[in-house]
Amino acid sequence: MDGRSLDDLLRPLVPQVVGVLTRRFADFAAAEDAVQEALLDALDQWPRDGVPGNPRGWLIQVAYRRMIEQTRRDEARRLREERVATWDRAPAADEPDPAGRDDTLITLFLCCHPALTPASAIALTLRSVGGLTTAEIARAFLVPEATMAQRVSRAKQRVKASGVPFAMPGPQERARRLASVLHVLYLIFNEGYVGSAGSALYRVELGREAIRLARTLRRELPDDPEVAGLLALMLLTDARRPARADGHGTPIPLDEQDRSLWDAAVIAEGVALVTEALGRGAAGPYQLQAAIAALHDEAPSAEATDWPQILALYGLLERMSDNPMVSLNRAVAAAMANGPATGLAMLRSLEGRLAGSHRFYAARAHLLEMTGEGEAAVADYREAASRTTSAAERDYLTMRAARLAAHGTG
Repeated sequence: MDGRSLDDLLRPLVPQVVGVLTRRFADFAAAEDAVQEALLDALDQWPRDGVPGNPRGWLIQVAYRRMIEQTRRDEARRLREERVATWDRAPAADEPDPAGRDDTLITLFLCCHPALTPASAIALTLRSVGGLTTAEIARAFLVPEATMAQRVSRAKQRVKASGVPFAMPGPQERARRLASVLHVLYLIFNEGYVGSAGSALYRVELGREAIRLARTLRRELPDDPEVAGLLALMLLTDARRPARADGHGTPIPLDEQDRSLWDAAVIAEGVALVTEALGRGAAGPYQLQAAIAALHDEAPSAEATDWPQILALYGLLERMSDNPMVSLNRAVAAAMANGPATGLAMLRSLEGRLAGSHRFYAARAHLLEMTGEGEAAVADYREAASRTTSAAERDYLTMRAARLAAHGTG
């Protein structure tokens, strides 16, 4: 068994096993730790000894034993021993769940508790639901493993302190927490697609994991249009990934990408999803973003892009959100639909709110270049390059400024 297929087997099992132990022992933090240890055992033993007949039962048994060992090592030994004495035997490896229960969704909602910061919720979700080890998450976010371990530990303590029971929230609470769940999955995907730091333009493993979790959520909540909208948005965006960079990892702008490299099957799936979701009534922000992505993906060429329709969709999105990045994108769409002067006028009102963002300077540089104001465009490309924390983006922006300056405009 290769590493990829072992990951494919283990990751869906992790939240299920966390759920079984949390439900049995009412201690999410201890259950999560024990499952991580069992996961490491599996990664060590299964490639060597073969995958057991019942992988889920194997993980439950090993994690159960780890919980016992952890408890016996605890400083409050006497109290812990009293608790151990009340626990039942570990379930047999081949013992099926009589209720046929899969606790993945409950675990996902628990990890996206509103009391957690987005960074903490992302880390806990990737570990407890995604099945990534702390070291893998630390590498993905370019922080030391000890830092990530502290972040995960604090997140678990906050969940424990909240006193939230391990159970699916009621309809009202679930609706309230679903927004956090979707936001965390969206952030995980974005971090994978547009890495905020480091040398790589994107991190495939994070994007892939976000899509897998969104598919899981979609299976559990098939009638929720925003869940479908988020999955569609991820698919329609990820479908362009093969054309996003050249052989050296340098970003390629959307209008210069080779569209034959885009994944047509994934685009078709995303378009079908968002079309179905939009037919259910008032559209939410993820459906609108997916609709915009679909218009880009379905255009046979950059010149054939339906910018007026994209501008209209950004207008709807802007009414729902005070996010200045939405307004920035709307300004770019307005420039493409009605001319760069229109977009530049709209950007002027955003300068104060986006003064620290490299994306503002990159967008303005692009529009200034369109108007022929080369010197100002070069200055903005350089300003954007100095502000981004992504090495790939910095190289691209610096190269763009240099190329423009070489033509006698800088």
